[in-house]
Amino acid sequence: MPRTPRVAIVGGGIGGLAAALALERRGVETIVFEQAPTLSEIGAGLNLTPNAIKALRALGVEDQVTAVASGSDFLNIRSWKSGRYISRTRRGDFKEKFGAPNLSVHRADLLGVLAGALKTTDVRTGMRAVAIEGGAREAMVRFADGSAIEADIVVGADGIHSVVRKCLFGSDAPRFTGCICWRGMAPADAVPRDIAIADGAMWMGPHGHVVHYPVRRGELLNIVAHFDSAGWTEESWTRECDVSEPVTTYTRWHSDLTRIFPCSARWYKWALYDRDPLEKWSVGRATLLGDSAHAMLPYLGQGAAMAIEDACVLAAVVAKMPDDLDAALADYERVRAPRAKAAVFGSRARAKENHLASPWAQLKRNVKFALRQRFGAGGRKRDNTAFQVGWLYSYDVGKEVG
Repeated sequence: MPRTPRVAIVGGGIGGLAAALALERRGVETIVFEQAPTLSEIGAGLNLTPNAIKALRALGVEDQVTAVASGSDFLNIRSWKSGRYISRTRRGDFKEKFGAPNLSVHRADLLGVLAGALKTTDVRTGMRAVAIEGGAREAMVRFADGSAIEADIVVGADGIHSVVRKCLFGSDAPRFTGCICWRGMAPADAVPRDIAIADGAMWMGPHGHVVHYPVRRGELLNIVAHFDSAGWTEESWTRECDVSEPVTTYTRWHSDLTRIFPCSARWYKWALYDRDPLEKWSVGRATLLGDSAHAMLPYLGQGAAMAIEDACVLAAVVAKMPDDLDAALADYERVRAPRAKAAVFGSRARAKENHLASPWAQLKRNVKFALRQRFGAGGRKRDNTAFQVGWLYSYDVGKEVG
C-alpha cells in the first residue's frame, strides 16, 4: 500500500485553505502554517465567476458559499459622465450557459466556509515562514521562532509577496502599473434608494473605472475604484485613507456613482503592481499555488478562481501518484501553468481597454461591447459577455481531475 504523503502549506488564505481542503478530501495528511495570529481576510469583496463556483463545487462547498454570497442578474457597464448603459451582460443565465452562476462574496465569508469545512487538517497560526528548502525527496520550512518542519511537499500559498517564491526563485521586480486603487464597503441600506445597486456595475471613464457589487446576501456593497496616477506607490491593501480622495478624484463622474462613496465608513488605498507569471513553479519538492505563482491584475476577476483551481489539480495529482511525487508536481505544473498564464495576460490586456482616454477609442470600445451583447463574441451567442471570457467561465476543474 502506498504511503500517504505529508503536505505542508505555507499560507492560510483562500488558496491555502482551498488546497488543504482539496488534499484532505483525498486522504492526504495536510498541515497549514499561517503567519497571522488568526485566520482572517481583508474586508473586501470578491467576484466568483462560474469557473470558480465549479471549483468550489469540486471541493464540496458550493452550497455553503451560495448561502453567504450574492447573485445578480446583470453586469451593467455604464458611462462615467452620462450614466447611460453601454452594455448589460446577462448573468442570470450563466448557470445554463456555463454550468454555474456568477456570485460575489465577502472574502472573510469565503475563508470562513473553507476553514469550517476542514476536518483533519492541522492549522497552525502565528507561524511566520522565513526559509524554504526544496530537496529531492522532501522539503523543509523554517520559521521565525527557530522551529522547522519537513514534509513530502511544501506548497507556497503565501500570496503576492510570497516568501516561498523568493526562497525558491529569488527576488522579483514588480512593475508599477501607474494605477491607484481605493476600496470601500458600504451597508446596502446606507445607499440612497434611488441608486441601483442590486446588480454588478462597472463605470468606465478616461484614465479610470469603478466597480461596485453586492456581497453578503446583498447586505453590503463592495466598491473598488481604479485611476491612472503615479501619486501613490505603496502596495499595501490595509492603508486607510479619507473618503475625500475618491470623491475628489471622481468629482466630475456621474452622481449615481459619487453619492455612493460617502456611504462607506472606511476607505483604503493601494498602488497596483504587476508581475510576470513564472515559467517554472517547483524546485524539488517545493511548489507554488495561487498568487505566489501567478499574481494577476483584478480585471478578469480570476485571482481567487485560479488559486482554487490550482488547489483541485494539485490534490488530484498528489493523490493519484503518492509514490512518484516528482511526476505529480510536474503534472500539476503542466496542467495549470498555461491556463494561469493566459489569465495573467488577459487581465493585463483588459487593464488597457478599461482606461482609454481618447473619446474616439472609447466610442469604438463601447460599440464593440454593445455588439457583443447583441450578437455574441465572434458570432458565438453563447459567449455574449462583454469581455469575451467564455473560455474562462466554461472550464470545469472537477471534470479535469475526475
